[in-house]
Amino acid sequence: MSPVENIFSHLPVKTEDEVFETLALGQEVRIQRIVSRGHRSKDGFWYEQPEEEWVMVVKGKAILTWKNGEQVPLGAGDYVTIPALCGHRVEWTDPDQETVWLAVHYAS
Repeated sequence: MSPVENIFSHLPVKTEDEVFETLALGQEVRIQRIVSRGHRSKDGFWYEQPEEEWVMVVKGKAILTWKNGEQVPLGAGDYVTIPALCGHRVEWTDPDQETVWLAVHYAS
């Protein structure tokens, strides 16, 4: 039996890069906690992963940008489904507090 964990436990101190932590892993699903603080995708970089991604901001604020230029502001409790191979990037995360994301990657 697994111990009880909390998504806000052991948040990393300010780091140079976002922190990705796998919380659960199965054959067709991966659940991650991502912690950002003022982080953004590198200029010219686009995520285009082969699986679907459902992502929610649990705490903090962020802006995602789709490859077509549309921007999506997200706050605590907001979530979005990102289709497989859909170009997107993290444009901005709040530099004054942690942005804690819950991301679920799954086969379509």
